[in-house]
Amino acid sequence: MTVIQKKPDNPIAHLTAEDIELIGKELDTIRQEVRDSLGEDDATYIRTVIATQRKLELGSRAVLLVSMFPPAWFVGTVGLSLAKILENMEIGHNILHGQWDWMRDPKIHSTTWEWDMASPAAQWKHSHNELHHTYTNVIGKDNDLGYGIMRVDEDQKWHPLYLAQPLWNFVNACFFEYGIAAYDLELGKNLATKKRRNDPAFRAAAKQVLKKIRNQASKDYLLHPALSGPSFLPTLAANFTANVVRNLWSHSVIMCGHFPEGVETFEKASIEGETRGEWYLRQMLGSANISGSKAMHILTGNLSHQVEHHLFPDLPSNRYAEIAPKVKDIFDRYGLTYHSAPLHKQVASAWHKVIRLSLPNDWLAQTTVRNAPSQLAKLARITFGGRQVRRQLLKAA
Repeated sequence: MTVIQKKPDNPIAHLTAEDIELIGKELDTIRQEVRDSLGEDDATYIRTVIATQRKLELGSRAVLLVSMFPPAWFVGTVGLSLAKILENMEIGHNILHGQWDWMRDPKIHSTTWEWDMASPAAQWKHSHNELHHTYTNVIGKDNDLGYGIMRVDEDQKWHPLYLAQPLWNFVNACFFEYGIAAYDLELGKNLATKKRRNDPAFRAAAKQVLKKIRNQASKDYLLHPALSGPSFLPTLAANFTANVVRNLWSHSVIMCGHFPEGVETFEKASIEGETRGEWYLRQMLGSANISGSKAMHILTGNLSHQVEHHLFPDLPSNRYAEIAPKVKDIFDRYGLTYHSAPLHKQVASAWHKVIRLSLPNDWLAQTTVRNAPSQLAKLARITFGGRQVRRQLLKAA
């Protein structure tokens, strides 16, 4: 996964500066065509999705009032999980991107919407819309790439701590909303020194996050279980399960869009003086799609069309399927790889990369059933042999 600038075979070496700017102009044309055609059908779509989500959540919580009965618990938990996924993915994420601001409906506007997530909307919009979508897959600039806790590129120096990377990635997936909140706060950096800990802006932001978490926890783990009376504990378990399911799903979708094998990363220096066409090209190479049914696309918030979303983050998500063939045609005509695969393949590819990069470079590729004992012994020497031994063995590899 070496950054694109250091690959022996650069996938964009065949493009001229004129080609890249032409790509940008073609994509600008696609964007404008969609903007010009937005209308009542699009507004009806998002209002229908919101109404459906609210009815699904209300109905599921009603069923959970009698969740002491196992069938009711199962039905209510599945329904609540789906409702939370819809609210988070197709509704909240996309509204906060400003995809529906053109409607001028104050109830469905990026400046007024607050979602069912631990991270306050304003903080998420800064870290996601302003930073991630500006610096997509730029090592050291885009913290969405590994969330600052994972090794995401072969050029990053390996350390034994990364052996635990698959474990903490799984834990992060289970409690993803809290990981995102911590990431939005830049918690590691801001807790590192007394000066940063005492910074008024950081303390105010942290206070907002804690208030949001308290309100969410009170709703899911106190108020709704209490309304269930004798079903208090089953309802509490159902709410916890639904939150974990939502977190696992959203984490998997986002991993599939940014982290499968073949998705490119970039050096900081490469974006200095970046043109509009070059920004578009980086989005094209730094994203991957998930193929599947219309229902699957809706449940992913249409982030299954991650390529199109990164190219046009403020276009309504229901239009991504419509423009995807046009975008793919541009990939094909300019000799670029349009990464798309079914969900299970993209999840497997992303996790393969997590595991591969948790190990020293090429260790996994060089390991077979026959040489596994010697490879494990080598890994143990690299891990526990001290800095000098590690440096020598890694250099020899």
